Amino acid sequence: MSNHLVDHNLVECNFDEILYEIKPCLDKNGSDVPGLNSAWIYLNNPTQYNSYTTAAVKEIILAFRKASNDRTVVAVVFTAVGEKAFCTGGNTKEYAEYYSGRPLEYKQYMRLFNDMITAILMCDKPVICRVNGMRIAGGQEIGMACDFTVSSDMAVFGQAGPKHGSAPDGGSTDFLHLFVGIERAMQSCTLCEMWTAYESKMFGLITDCVPVLKKDGGFIRNPLVTTDTYVDSSGDIVYGNKKTGEAAQAAKILFKECEIDLSLLDQSVNQMITKFLYMMPDCTNKTINSLRKKKLEHWDKNSQTNRDWLGLNMMTEAKAGFRAFNEGPRGNREVDFIKLRLELAKGTPWSEELVESILPR
Repeated sequence: MSNHLVDHNLVECNFDEILYEIKPCLDKNGSDVPGLNSAWIYLNNPTQYNSYTTAAVKEIILAFRKASNDRTVVAVVFTAVGEKAFCTGGNTKEYAEYYSGRPLEYKQYMRLFNDMITAILMCDKPVICRVNGMRIAGGQEIGMACDFTVSSDMAVFGQAGPKHGSAPDGGSTDFLHLFVGIERAMQSCTLCEMWTAYESKMFGLITDCVPVLKKDGGFIRNPLVTTDTYVDSSGDIVYGNKKTGEAAQAAKILFKECEIDLSLLDQSVNQMITKFLYMMPDCTNKTINSLRKKKLEHWDKNSQTNRDWLGLNMMTEAKAGFRAFNEGPRGNREVDFIKLRLELAKGTPWSEELVESILPR
């Protein structure tokens, strides 16, 4: 029998849009384990809140395949650079300026997007989503394709599709109800209301969230969120809710006195990787793959027809919504919803004139 190990990668991987880093695993004593590693895949577009371009999607697919094939890798960490955003979804500038009005082009893009989701779901290693900031829209979808989520407690989670001309059919309509139930999934996907990290943990969406704010050398929990009370005097659950009124104003002042430090987040991620290190590798992978089937049942059933619809939608609501987001002034990046509904109620057909009439000015 030959001792030569075969390279199972399809192509040589060179990463320009994302970062790919190999880090040593740590044993129970916190020491490096030579020869055993974790693969860290970073989205690297912080100026646009780590939104992914077409080029980045291609590289993410190759990165997950590379990590799957690396015999030394125990687990994969999917994260992003910076402290503001894990990912806010597809790059709306690219959507508005290239894909808008080009349904067949967007359909080809969605083939790549679907392959990215599948690459995560089919990864041969446990996948941890390290959420360093907001996880919204397509960012929520690629995050839910991962097996575990460890988050900054400053992060928010949610959808944006119906507000900006799309439907969350890149995974949220397939996965979210498996985490939080159909009613909460309906609320998140249609109303586009954000959840705090503490709400997300309480709902079962994420594994854990950890403090990332430091004041006077010590970590404090997100002051903008209620974490010291479960129910208020009227019996309503308030744990994890964003503070309002005077409490919110005081929290904002405190926030400005803090610095962001992601070391506890990294520590929590590394502790999870260490736990994998002391499990049987094949039994662990089989367990994960069996649980992934619940996601795959929905994904495999719906991803192709969703891709077709999303492509066609680039001729109507997506065309208007993405242009509004890309071209609108700060604080006003949505279409005139009332005017749109009134025009459609009159039977007005979709046209360039209709799109122009509902864009923010």
